[in-house]
Amino acid sequence: MLLEGIHGPEEIKALSTEELEELAAEIRTFLIEKISHTGGHLASNLGVVELTIAMYLAFDLPKDKIVWDVGHQSYTHKILSGRKAMFDELRQYGGLSGFPKRKESPYDAFDTGHSSTSISAGLGIAQGRDLLGEDYSVVSVIGDGALTGGMAYEALNNAARLKKNFIIVLNDNNMSISENVGGMSRYLNSIRTGDGYNDLKKSVAGMLEQIPGVGQRMIDKIKRTKNGIKQLFIPGMLFENMGITYLGPVDGHDIRLLQKTFLEAKKLDHAVLVHVQTKKGKGYEPAEKNPSRFHGVEPFDIETGKALKKKEHPSYTDVFSRKLCRLAEQNERIVAVTAAMPDGTGLKRFSREFPSRFFDVGIAEAHGVTSAAGMAAAGLIPVVAVYSSFLQRGFDQILHDVCIQELPVVLAVDRAGLVGSDGETHQGIFDYSYLTCIPNMTVMAPKNRWELEDMLEFAVNLGKPVAVRYPRGEAYRGLKEFSAPIQYGKGELLYDDSPYGAKIALLAVGSMVSTAEHIREKLAEQDIRCSLANGRFVKPFDRELADRLAKTHSVIVTLEENVLQGGFGLEVTAYIHEKYPEVQVHQVALPDAYVEHGNVSILRSGLGIDSDSVIAALKGKGFLDK
Repeated sequence: MLLEGIHGPEEIKALSTEELEELAAEIRTFLIEKISHTGGHLASNLGVVELTIAMYLAFDLPKDKIVWDVGHQSYTHKILSGRKAMFDELRQYGGLSGFPKRKESPYDAFDTGHSSTSISAGLGIAQGRDLLGEDYSVVSVIGDGALTGGMAYEALNNAARLKKNFIIVLNDNNMSISENVGGMSRYLNSIRTGDGYNDLKKSVAGMLEQIPGVGQRMIDKIKRTKNGIKQLFIPGMLFENMGITYLGPVDGHDIRLLQKTFLEAKKLDHAVLVHVQTKKGKGYEPAEKNPSRFHGVEPFDIETGKALKKKEHPSYTDVFSRKLCRLAEQNERIVAVTAAMPDGTGLKRFSREFPSRFFDVGIAEAHGVTSAAGMAAAGLIPVVAVYSSFLQRGFDQILHDVCIQELPVVLAVDRAGLVGSDGETHQGIFDYSYLTCIPNMTVMAPKNRWELEDMLEFAVNLGKPVAVRYPRGEAYRGLKEFSAPIQYGKGELLYDDSPYGAKIALLAVGSMVSTAEHIREKLAEQDIRCSLANGRFVKPFDRELADRLAKTHSVIVTLEENVLQGGFGLEVTAYIHEKYPEVQVHQVALPDAYVEHGNVSILRSGLGIDSDSVIAALKGKGFLDK
């Protein structure tokens, strides 16, 4: 196998065209086999195999720098840069990251994980190169889906001013995670299908060449004319008018053509965009037919494409999806907004049942939040479904456009807390902190599937900004017997053991309520009683409930799946210490750190927020002494 002999860029430069095509096929087989065991991003990586090989042929890595937008298409890059042996531990705790990491390899020029950033980062690297008098190529790879993000246009605007070489590779597969939407998608589609300029150019040049004496002079004149045929017919005129040379479209699966195009692009002394057309999921039929489902996958059976682990119970996303549709049936003012994630956020069902009330804004979270504010100002009840880590991109819009006006926008914050294998850029561990600091914002977190339904119904009827925050994965089905109606700013006391001598009270929010329940059960086995309360509201937290716990217990333990700084625990602690200085408060939260990739159970244990770790910490502080 050719792949066995590839340990770095130099090996592939000696291969023939036929061998390069064979290598591409071997890489696809390798990726399918490995990802079927570990899970990961499959369709996006299958689509860029030839593109990556061509860049390795045309550029001198790691001297030259490649910046991958998002980075979930960098697996072939990792293979070709000598990390093939690490793929058995892909996205596993302590193993190979699914995204570029500078600390992992000198071939990774910039850490990525969120969309629409590569042009900005690459431009900055190019500017640093020029100021320091260095000489190397900088290549920013961005997908057509990521090009819907506003940051990409800010970067393009500035890239046009560059006076030295900077290459932007537009990887156009007509997909982001779900199918692309909007004007840029239509524009690129017209480029994909339009051969008019190249055909016309060849035809005109051919006819003019036949005119004796003057034909060639006319051709030269047209080439020098700024507003000639090029202005009327060139496919990439949007980029050309910005001052960025456009090359393409280029077949993204023709290695030698790609290599030739990149070598031409290197000759230019300004920004150039190479438009490459690829097929997401190429080489694996299930992924080609359903690239959205194979964007990010759990371990699966290669022959059928089906997940190895069957879903036995609905996830929180499933519960949200069904409940929102039921609420929308009852209230026609409810609309749903997503930023290119209808499948991941559970809004696909809503889009089918209420197509005129469904809005996919593309990869543009900031725009999505402000457009939702506009909808609310017009009298609608918008529900913005978004992952916690992606909502960070709309912080200013929440603060400035939603909350100042106290508009009734509902933020359905999915993937909150630890999400596992995608690592630092995707862990949803900051939303309590960045949402609760905003005036007029209400933040809730359900303890189980039924409470999520109740909170969502409460939220759409609240008439003010509200976030409902829930984790990834199977919705908790315990504690069903506790279902007190949702009241604004009120938690619920699930177990009060203070009459039986309990001195510890557990005050948990969201996913940590189930952890607190397990702590209580394990302490009971040691003949240690403790009370348990469900905070429900992170902001405003229930001060009356805190008063009740402080008056009847000597230790209060707060539990949250969020960083400690700016979170629920410190807010409760400040209140208790001011009003009840004799009561001790112990916070269970995540550290002031970025959390790397790994299995969620392993991460929870390592970070000290699982039930056994909490019990050990309480024992170490002497809180469990009888």
